[in-house]
Amino acid sequence: MAGRKLGVVMNGVTGRMGYRQHLVRSVLAIREQGGVPLSDGTRVQLEPLLVGRNATKLREIAERHGLPRWTTDLDAALADDDHPVYFDAQLTQVREKSLIKAMDAGRHVYTEKPTAESLAAALDLARHARRAGVKNGVVHDKLYLPGLIKLKRLVDGGFFGRILSVRGEFGYWVFEGDWQPAQRPSWNYRAQDGGGIALDMFPHWNYVLENLFGHVHAVTARVATHIPHRWDEQGVRYDATADDSAYAIVELDGGVIAQINSSWAVRVNRDELVEFQVDGTDGSAVAGLHRCRVQHRAVTPKPVWNPDVVETQRFRDQWQEVPDNGVLDNGFKAQWEQFVRHVVEDGPNPYDLLSGARGVQLADAALRSSREGRRIELPELTA
Repeated sequence: MAGRKLGVVMNGVTGRMGYRQHLVRSVLAIREQGGVPLSDGTRVQLEPLLVGRNATKLREIAERHGLPRWTTDLDAALADDDHPVYFDAQLTQVREKSLIKAMDAGRHVYTEKPTAESLAAALDLARHARRAGVKNGVVHDKLYLPGLIKLKRLVDGGFFGRILSVRGEFGYWVFEGDWQPAQRPSWNYRAQDGGGIALDMFPHWNYVLENLFGHVHAVTARVATHIPHRWDEQGVRYDATADDSAYAIVELDGGVIAQINSSWAVRVNRDELVEFQVDGTDGSAVAGLHRCRVQHRAVTPKPVWNPDVVETQRFRDQWQEVPDNGVLDNGFKAQWEQFVRHVVEDGPNPYDLLSGARGVQLADAALRSSREGRRIELPELTA
């Protein structure tokens, strides 16, 4: 059987994430491998149409990769019936309007997160997709990381027994931009531009928690702006008005308690930039981006507290590495393939705009908890 083509309008490819992870490492990598394999043995080849506001950058990217089609006119791109899928990697502030425009044009939509700046807007997007009858998906890339794939394997295999708690540590030092250039864009630290680590990262933590450990029921959080002044890409000093750190206690199904620290003002003393420790009655695990290590109850050491004696046990050496047991592809690319199968042959896709809204719900609740100084319950959302 002959293969087929699927046109994709890609908006936001001039940004770091849109270019590196979605265009180069996903869509172009899929093209290089000959397309997305379907259940009947055929393949779907992706045909990107690049969209953005900067014609110079778009032209340069298109010429670099031999892509014939690009435009600064989103309306014209959405009117092209040869491109039935719309992808959005823009700034959060402008994402909602573009997604609605795409759905009104009858396009299936796939988008980065957060899907909107507020819970009401994120929920409206999910409802809009249902009314429009279009297929929709939200990037849940961390579920496809090798470390978390191994962790999910342990959960599904019952390794932990009864899971008791989850502790997540994420972050690194983002330079202020004065004596060393910042490695994140300046808008991340301005609330008026949609910045803030809670809005950026809590949608990630929500889908990680609910897909590995259970539904989120409540959160108690505190956010902070530890670095009050930063310097932008032009070297101009500005006030940091968005939170750069967030500390949360999240309550899950079955009484599981998750504690998650997220910070752009922390220096790394762990093996990877994000790590989750899961403790259960039968065993524990520590999973990061790539690695996952375990310790079963049968081989758990017996530490004894004695502050007068120098500790000689090397506790990290007492954990066992979980093997890959297979080739694990780039997480962004793997989810692109899943969404393409969803569009073309109605394959499974649990990571839709309603799932994206639940991520915004957790961020919204965490920010509200911090403002009001109390525990916030999260009601079930429906589209």
